[in-house]
Amino acid sequence: MTNTNLISDRITLRLITLSDLESIHTLHSLPETDEFNTLGIPKNIEETQTIITDWVAENQLDEIKCYTFAIEDNLTKDFIGLFGLKIGSDKYRRGEIWYKIHSDYWGKGFATESTNMILDYGFDTLNLHRIQAGCAVDNIGSIKVLEKVGMIREGRGRQILPLKNGWSDNFEYSILETDPRKK
Repeated sequence: MTNTNLISDRITLRLITLSDLESIHTLHSLPETDEFNTLGIPKNIEETQTIITDWVAENQLDEIKCYTFAIEDNLTKDFIGLFGLKIGSDKYRRGEIWYKIHSDYWGKGFATESTNMILDYGFDTLNLHRIQAGCAVDNIGSIKVLEKVGMIREGRGRQILPLKNGWSDNFEYSILETDPRKK
């Protein structure tokens, strides 16, 4: 198993374990964090466990292709949210990111800080060429985060996100290893 901890002054991104089940279940159960998420609110903690069991197993492979990190406050050790990085085929050197932040921590820069940490890891450690992300067109918070770190809006996918309030368009973003990054 890879011991991948990404650490800044305020937060640590560490690979999730089954001991994170309750925190992840609470995060997935919040209506406000579910608004722009396609996963949906789990019926019970067993459903959450089924979902994260695969994530934990993937994190334990010798060559991880789907990283799932817990975002943790360095001072309090509080669980702030989740961050994912899915790696494509070696030939294309491409990754895709996603995140979900507990609503108690919105507007405090944790999503931006986590995204910058993952971009650094993806480009500097994993040698990726391109990192992409998507977000619902009404998800103003995520749009701000993606643009703040230097990602470029490349297009709009029409009605590809099955959200609880209906189909949503999706903005596609990316950043290349040669693009300027904003901190």
